[in-house]
Amino acid sequence: MRAVGVRPLEPTREQEELRDAVRALLARHPGHAAWAPLTAQIGAAALAVPEEYGGLGCGPAEVGVVMAELGRALSPVPYLGSAVLTVAALLASGDREACAKHLPHLAEGTAVGALAWAEAPQGGWEADGLSARAEPAGADWLLTGTKRYVLAGPAEPSLLLAFARTDSAGAGATGRPGPLGLFELLAPPAAFTVRSTMDRTRPLAELTLDRTPARLLSADGAGVLARVRDLACTALAAEQAGAAARALEATVRYAKERVQFGRPIGSFQAVKHRLADLHTAVEGARSLALAAAAADAAPDLAAAAKSACSEAFAYVAGEMIQLHGGIGITWEHEAHEYFKRAHGSALLFGSPAAHRERLAARLGFLPAAG
Repeated sequence: MRAVGVRPLEPTREQEELRDAVRALLARHPGHAAWAPLTAQIGAAALAVPEEYGGLGCGPAEVGVVMAELGRALSPVPYLGSAVLTVAALLASGDREACAKHLPHLAEGTAVGALAWAEAPQGGWEADGLSARAEPAGADWLLTGTKRYVLAGPAEPSLLLAFARTDSAGAGATGRPGPLGLFELLAPPAAFTVRSTMDRTRPLAELTLDRTPARLLSADGAGVLARVRDLACTALAAEQAGAAARALEATVRYAKERVQFGRPIGSFQAVKHRLADLHTAVEGARSLALAAAAADAAPDLAAAAKSACSEAFAYVAGEMIQLHGGIGITWEHEAHEYFKRAHGSALLFGSPAAHRERLAARLGFLPAAG
């Protein structure tokens, strides 16, 4: 496991100022309206972009600050898909031409990117489960396949990247999948359909490719995907920890206000115990999310954070409904929004169990996959 080193896990003064600025902005601009001021006034989309491409040259710790606040607000802005996944994929590809062309616009927020990754209906987040095909066509390629769970905004992204196999003929001959590559789509896909999901705060799209022209950015798609996945899990863990903290705050506030038998329900010992357990879960999730970010999304900590934060958020969101009683069961109550985000995000980029297996294999407790 990669050591965290001496970097403190508590936020720096600059990170606290960033947190306060993002929180105040999201309070003033709810929903999709937050994207323009978030990128133009705060420069949130530029955090992970190196300075040479017009960014701020920060890292996962600063991105995590923004993600935690977006989680608290259950914001639907396309930050994770564009400022995290797309930026990370471009940088990991090593294609300087593509970086120089796209990163300045992604940093400004004037362009929104998306990364087409998973394929199987159950998720299919592993590299060996991807089967979209790439056929050579002169200097470019033609992509065919269906991608699911693409993080989308209110409109179709202006930049689409996708993973595909570059040796479909060889795969058929040998029975093994061909090499995985990362591609930039040069034309609109055959279809880009935003699907209705239980979590209304996180739009997900299905992408259909039918001999769609594309340019190869990296022939080492597996290596790019591994790095992108660790950064994605680290960022999502921060979001989950922030959302869990906000859900707990709302539950504590309600326990102080709701009176039963002449006393606030928060004064009853049984309720106190449950709230204490929730606090422990939230703080544990927060610590792991901070550790993964401080370690630059090291694979072991990224897997541990994604697993622990997913389960902590789901636990807190479920208890939020229970401790709110009858009003918590009401479909329109905010508790349901946190509950749906918790269970949807738990499966994004792989389930908690899948990440525990990945971590166990990396530490030598299980045979490595493949």
